[in-house]
Amino acid sequence: MAKKNKEEQIEEQLNEQEVAASDKESGAEELKEAAAEMDPETKYKSEIAELNDKYLRLYSEFDNFRKRTNRERMELFKTAGKDIIGDLLTVIDDFERALGAEDKDIDNMRNGMDLIYNKLKTTLKNHGLEPFESRSEKFDPEFHEAITKIPAPSKKLKGKVVDEIEKGYMLHDKVLRYSKVVVGE
Repeated sequence: MAKKNKEEQIEEQLNEQEVAASDKESGAEELKEAAAEMDPETKYKSEIAELNDKYLRLYSEFDNFRKRTNRERMELFKTAGKDIIGDLLTVIDDFERALGAEDKDIDNMRNGMDLIYNKLKTTLKNHGLEPFESRSEKFDPEFHEAITKIPAPSKKLKGKVVDEIEKGYMLHDKVLRYSKVVVGE
């Protein structure tokens, strides 16, 4: 008898689950029928409200993304020169030591300044700064800024750079500062 009762209980549970599933299906069908029976105006208003909600959520996500990228970009600009500044601190330390030295010998001071100058040039070169030569080169407005024109000392220097007032520099293959030059005509 105990086995029959267990079997009957299992059958009853299965029947109840089938009835519940069919009720869910009929409930979903009833909702579909109700939506179909809804007047078109109400149907369109609900669709408009749903689309408006999606739009607002998408707009909010985009606005948050824009604010976050702007904040990250500002932080990047603030720390962009961190590497080069850190490397230049050693040059400043060398200058401070040289200025604090009690040595009155001009040759030693000159040698110390040369060492510091070379260290500074090497540091800047390691970070992509390169000077470019302008003397005797053809005048090119992409690299040179003409300060003045003078009569060329020879025919070879006509239209070329005769003198360089201020050296030009490139940073990673882009002109950072144009050479200020005197052009022969």
